[in-house]
Amino acid sequence: MDFNMKKLASDAGIFFTRAVQFTEEKFGQAEKTELDAHFENLLARADSTKNWTEKILRQTEVLLQPNPSARVEEFLYEKLDRKVPSRVTNGELLAQYMAEAASELGPTTPYGKTLTKVAEAEKRLGAAERDFIHTASINFLTPLRNFLEGDWKTISKERRLLQNRRLDLDACKARLKKAKAAEAKATTVPDFQETRPRNYILSASASALWNDEVDKSEQELRVAQTEFDRQAEVTRLLLEGISSTHVNHLRCLHEFVESQTTYYAQCYRHMLDLQKQLGSSQGAIFPGTFVGTTEPASPPLSSTSPTTTAATMPVEPSVTGLAPPGETALCLEEVAPPASGTRKARVLYDYEAADSSELALLADELITVYSLPGMDPDWLIGERGNKKGRVPVTYLELLS
Repeated sequence: MDFNMKKLASDAGIFFTRAVQFTEEKFGQAEKTELDAHFENLLARADSTKNWTEKILRQTEVLLQPNPSARVEEFLYEKLDRKVPSRVTNGELLAQYMAEAASELGPTTPYGKTLTKVAEAEKRLGAAERDFIHTASINFLTPLRNFLEGDWKTISKERRLLQNRRLDLDACKARLKKAKAAEAKATTVPDFQETRPRNYILSASASALWNDEVDKSEQELRVAQTEFDRQAEVTRLLLEGISSTHVNHLRCLHEFVESQTTYYAQCYRHMLDLQKQLGSSQGAIFPGTFVGTTEPASPPLSSTSPTTTAATMPVEPSVTGLAPPGETALCLEEVAPPASGTRKARVLYDYEAADSSELALLADELITVYSLPGMDPDWLIGERGNKKGRVPVTYLELLS
C-alpha cells in the first residue's frame, strides 16, 4: 500500500501544533481568540436544543413503547435497515385472552357474554393505540430523529472544523509573536565581541533570518485568519438555522397533540359505548339493583370539555321507554322520588332543555337525581326546588 509520506508528516505536524496550542491554552500559557457574544449565544442555544431534543425523543419513545426490550429490538432493526415486525398491542392481547376465555367458559353465559363485549372494546382500544403510535412516530419522532442524525451532525462537524481553524490561527499568532521578539533581540543585543569582525557578520545573518521568519509568520497568519473567518461565517449560518428547526419542531408538536387528542377521544367513545352495553346487560342480570359504582368519579380535567369522563351514575335496568306498551307514560310531576336511591350531583357544564320533559342545567349547580324502573340508563330524573325533569348522565358528577 502506497503512503504519501509528505502529507502524512504534514498532517502529523499540524496535529502536534494544535495539541500544543490547546494544552497551553488549558494551562493559561497561550492566548485564545474569543468568539463574539452573539456567536456564543448561538452555540449555547444550539447545545440546549440538541440536549432537550434528545430527552424529549427518548421519553416519547418510552411513552409509545414502555417495554425497554421492545425498544432495543426496534432500534436494532432500524440500524440494520430492516422492517420492524408488527407487534400486538397490550389491549389487543388482552382482547384475545378474553375472547378465548369466553369461548371456553361458555359464550352464552352472562360472564361469557360480558367477556366477549369487553374483548371487542379492548380490541378497538388496541387498534386505536396502534394508529396513535404509528402517527406519532411519523409526525413527531421522525423529525426529531432527523434533526439529531442530520442537521446536528453537520453543525457538530463544522464546529470541530472551526475549533481547528481557531487553534491554527492562535498558533500562528503565537509563532509571529515569538519571531518578532527574537528579531528585536537580535537587533538590539548582537551576539558578538567588538574586536571580532566575524561576529558582525553572524549578527547580520541572524537578523535577516528572523526578519524572513517574521514575514513568513505574517503571511501564515493572514491565511489562517481568512480561513477562520470563512469557517466562522459558515458555522454562524448553520447555528442561525436552529430557529427554523424550532419552527419545524413546533409544527410537529402540534401534530403530536392532535394525534394524542384523537386517540384519547376514541378511547373515551369506546369505553362509553362499553359502559352502556354493560349497564344494560347488568340490569338484565341483576334486576332491581343499581348499575355501576356508587362512589363518585374523579373530577373532570376541564369543566367545559365535552370529552370529560362523567361519573358513573347508578341507574335501574334499561328497557324500552318509561311505560309498558299500550299504557300512558307517567307525568313527571306526579312521580314521587323513591324512598332510597336519591343522590346529590354537581352539574359539569350548562345544558339547555330540549323540551318540557327535560330540566335545564347550569354549570356547578347541585341537584338531586334518581332513576325510575325501566328508564333509559343515559338519563336520570333531576330535581331543583319545585322543578323536575330528565337530565343526561354525562353532564353530571355524582357527589353522594
